[in-house]
Amino acid sequence: MNADKQTVDTILSILNEEIVPAEGCTEPIAIAYVAAKARELLGDIPDSAKIFASGNIIKNVKSVVVPNSGGMVGVEVATGMGIIAGKVEKGLMVISDVDEADMVEVRKLLASCRFEMIHEKTNVKLYIRIELTNGNNSVIVEIKHLHTNITKIVKNGEVLVDRPCSDSDFNSALTDRKLLTIELIYNLAKSIDLELITPLFNKVIKLNSKIANEGLKEIYGVNIGSCIVKNIEQGIYGDDVRNRCASYAAAGSDARMSGCPLPVMTTSGSGNQGMTASLAIVKCCELQGYSYEELIRALFFSHLACIHIKTNVGRLSAYCGAMCASAGASGAIAFLIGGNLQTVESAIINTLGNISGVICDGAKASCAMKIATGIYAAFDSATLAYHHKVLHGGDGIVGSNVEETIRNIGKLAQAGMQQTDEVILEIMTERKTDVDHG
Repeated sequence: MNADKQTVDTILSILNEEIVPAEGCTEPIAIAYVAAKARELLGDIPDSAKIFASGNIIKNVKSVVVPNSGGMVGVEVATGMGIIAGKVEKGLMVISDVDEADMVEVRKLLASCRFEMIHEKTNVKLYIRIELTNGNNSVIVEIKHLHTNITKIVKNGEVLVDRPCSDSDFNSALTDRKLLTIELIYNLAKSIDLELITPLFNKVIKLNSKIANEGLKEIYGVNIGSCIVKNIEQGIYGDDVRNRCASYAAAGSDARMSGCPLPVMTTSGSGNQGMTASLAIVKCCELQGYSYEELIRALFFSHLACIHIKTNVGRLSAYCGAMCASAGASGAIAFLIGGNLQTVESAIINTLGNISGVICDGAKASCAMKIATGIYAAFDSATLAYHHKVLHGGDGIVGSNVEETIRNIGKLAQAGMQQTDEVILEIMTERKTDVDHG
């Protein structure tokens, strides 16, 4: 299949919207971004700051270390870093240049400024509004749906920006994704001009591999990535592609969730999704001797399939996004081992039918464990599909084909897990103290 130019241009637009660099977990980074923009407009250090955030934002900021903070966590820390040293023009790299001298000022701000965190009761899953005041001056900056999508700016009561978007459609600010299907993605992965996608995926390989290698040094998180390697060396696990790929993908998350100040290439708003969709494929191609072209085409498939599934699931939800990326990776593994379209679709169905019960209970160290679980499932699902084994349509949430299955996953995530999301947030926010993992 040779896709027409309009289709290819739309696909490239989607990729460039969704695969972008970020340093740190994207939810605290989004708070820092909004705070930096508000501070820029206020023109002075605030004496009070109100942070209004949706439940999913609160959930994903509560326990994850903010990079360059010296191991600190939380909404106030991310806000303070954005106010003191954030650079709005750097997007999701907004606090990548923060140093210890900046953190001295951040700590002073945390002690002197009145911070108030408010749970905004909204159906918009990704919502942040920050109100900064200094004396009689005030600034309000709001984002919706996307981590840097500013929808409203108000300064001293004057509306400077009012960019409405559909609260019920988180894709309303993006290129229309309706053309995406696994069949289209598969055919494009086979035929798209390599020069059109190589620069983007070279950056994916470079940045995500660097943080994975850092994560293998055993100084981050729960060290599930390096633990798998130890088990291989001790003969507990086999030294095989599946274990090595799970280790590599998880190691990147070990580092990132523990505040490693290395950027990653995100996918669909998440670094964990970006790493899940890329690192197992990178390691698999390295170990199995696949060509550079095969690697790039497999990465194209994995990321775009993840984007397609996540478009149905929603930007933030109680459904673990790494499972969307694991399904994309499973299809890419089937693609690499010579599977036809039916095999690739079956691999995705198997993965979604297997691990769609994994919840998102916030960004934290255990995300790395979930990624390892997802990659193990991806390999199992791809090899089952290669041997013509696929979960039957009508069994549980599995549909009659891959597209129906993906739509079912969307219903599960957006409607079925709404109360799950609320209960998760209730459990997380009612704790009086954080657990010390020593």
